[in-house]
Amino acid sequence: MNRPRFEILDHVATPWGTLYLRRRELLGRPGTIVTEVMVEHDLLMSSLNTRSEEELATRAIAWRGGDQPLRVLVGGLGLGYTAHAALADPRVSEVLVIEQEDAVLRWTQEGLTPLGAELSAEPRLRAEKGDVYARLLGPAEETWDLILIDVDHTPTERLAESSAPFYTVEGLRTVAEHLAPEGVLAVWSAGDDDAFAATLAEAFPRSERERVRWVNELLDDGEEIEDVVFLAARPPG
Repeated sequence: MNRPRFEILDHVATPWGTLYLRRRELLGRPGTIVTEVMVEHDLLMSSLNTRSEEELATRAIAWRGGDQPLRVLVGGLGLGYTAHAALADPRVSEVLVIEQEDAVLRWTQEGLTPLGAELSAEPRLRAEKGDVYARLLGPAEETWDLILIDVDHTPTERLAESSAPFYTVEGLRTVAEHLAPEGVLAVWSAGDDDAFAATLAEAFPRSERERVRWVNELLDDGEEIEDVVFLAARPPG
């Protein structure tokens, strides 16, 4: 009997622990190969379940509406599914991804991720190393029609405390300065957060939260997962 495929494609030390990129064949589904990002023993993302990452982009674009060209800033590259979903909309003229980890940028550039080759060849996409929170809490040198954030697990379960000011009223009002009129901020979260929803409503005249439900096929019982996309819009003019 052949053993299921299992490869560690790369690993790198980070302040949060060792970050792994792995590719494996699912035990219960021979022939199905998935690519996964892990921190130590915790699964961060999988190419098997990408609905939440994609809907961060599609729901924000739908909320923005209109037919004009859209400039999109994405915080966090991951496996690239949020950027890919944004680029699938013909209105999107430019996507800039800000990613803090060199290794994650390199995985895409070297084609180690499922979308790596396609994203690397996409002329509308730029990817830069940086701290997206620091950029958005600083002076607004340019504005974006959409800002999509998928970095921290939740507003309270953060990868680093340096992002904490982003989740305050004052911080979000600074972030709003990076949005064009009617521009939309969308923040992904692995769980609901009433306090952040209230903070967002205080900082923006229009805000909402939408639930994204999907079945985690990696779990034996096919557990349903509920993520949340927090949305807020800058007023026109």
